Amino acid sequence: MIDAAKMYYQLDYSQQEIARQMGVSRPTVSRFLQQAKEEGYVQIKIIDPKESNALLAEQIERKFRLKKAVIVSVPQYEDAVVKKYLGEAAAGYLDKIVKDGDIIATTWGTTLYEVALNLQDKHLRDVTVVQLNGGVSHSETNTYAYEIVNLFGKAFHTVPYFIPLPAIVDHPVVKQSIETDRHIRKILELGKKSNIAIVTVGAPTEDSVLIKANYFTESDLRLIYEKGAGDICSRYIDLEGSICSEELNQRTIGIDLEQLKLKERSILVAGGAKKVDGIYGALRGRYTNVLITDQYTAKYLMERGT
Repeated sequence: MIDAAKMYYQLDYSQQEIARQMGVSRPTVSRFLQQAKEEGYVQIKIIDPKESNALLAEQIERKFRLKKAVIVSVPQYEDAVVKKYLGEAAAGYLDKIVKDGDIIATTWGTTLYEVALNLQDKHLRDVTVVQLNGGVSHSETNTYAYEIVNLFGKAFHTVPYFIPLPAIVDHPVVKQSIETDRHIRKILELGKKSNIAIVTVGAPTEDSVLIKANYFTESDLRLIYEKGAGDICSRYIDLEGSICSEELNQRTIGIDLEQLKLKERSILVAGGAKKVDGIYGALRGRYTNVLITDQYTAKYLMERGT
């Protein structure tokens, strides 16, 4: 009986092959296998990734005091794959929660572009869509800011509000001057009033969309590489969630991170090895209360001390 069980479960022999090797009938092999299960010599364990993800989500919610964590099973821990799966999951989550009268504010980047591409068409009344921070690039790098806000507007049948400006300007005085414009001020106020904000984190690496967009001086970049865990809405934070550079912060156009803390739902969609530090910093800073990430990133977050 034990030999039959080993051949079947460990060596992947068919019941017919086992019967031939043991010189018994196939029904006898079948009885052996059934008996081995009944007597406890063979124990079958099925791991349902959805169940383990649900437990992991509960642990993440408790550890970082979140309203909701959604953990997505991804087949490979590669950036492009992770973004694709997170985009689908975040679009599904938005479809469930968005209701009449909501003001949805979004930032930009390749992860949120995946979310925007997967949004379901939803007929609601009086939904407003607004861009959270500037996104015009100084280089040929596409931030996807226009496409994302446009796709959000289409999905929720509303004309969206854009911030047709760079994320970061050269001097705080320039920012102050821009923000006195009544049209820009109105859009920034809408971002503040939004009850749903959907954001991601960027990693402080050379292939980051924000860094490739050519906003920074050499000294800015040195500081970002040295201290930055990641950026939210183009504002760089460290592992504790504190702003890395107040001077850089004063040159950034868009919502202040403190405003994100006040949202009914501040949704962070991010995953992948490069973004673990940024996600951790965002959660430590309490800027978001909903996290949508992959199972590998979630495990790394659980292993980190608080």
